[in-house]
Amino acid sequence: MSEPTSTHARTPSGWASALPDDPQERRVAEALGGLGMGELGERMGIEIVEIGSQRTVGRMPVAGNRQPYGLLHGGASAVLAETLGSIASAMHAGPDRIVLGLELSCTHHRAQRDGVVTGVATPVALTRSVACYDIRITDEAGKPVCTARLTCLLRDAA
Repeated sequence: MSEPTSTHARTPSGWASALPDDPQERRVAEALGGLGMGELGERMGIEIVEIGSQRTVGRMPVAGNRQPYGLLHGGASAVLAETLGSIASAMHAGPDRIVLGLELSCTHHRAQRDGVVTGVATPVALTRSVACYDIRITDEAGKPVCTARLTCLLRDAA
């Protein structure tokens, strides 16, 4: 199955995203964009640059997300990973379903002091009730900073 092509659009609150051409995925992306990043994502400067159930990409600055030693906080990497995996899970779930995070695990590989990190979420397993994503976060040179796995429960919206 080939990736749907996408068109670039600027949507609210950090969503400089390439919206999918697939009508269902586009409706979900627009609904999520209307919700914004939420307080934490906005505070951390997360920006979504590509969105879809097969691949969701986002960026986050290191500045403002450092721990006391001046390094990118591991929790910041976890927030980026969970944000991207949750958005991708919502794209898979569809417009009438909600996504609930069940488990997040992160392995931190390299310290970052500055610049921007980029995360890419790709599916491990997608079913009607569960979505599991692998999220790889890299520095500007493409070197691994963190790898994460997020599993989400998918439920019908009330």
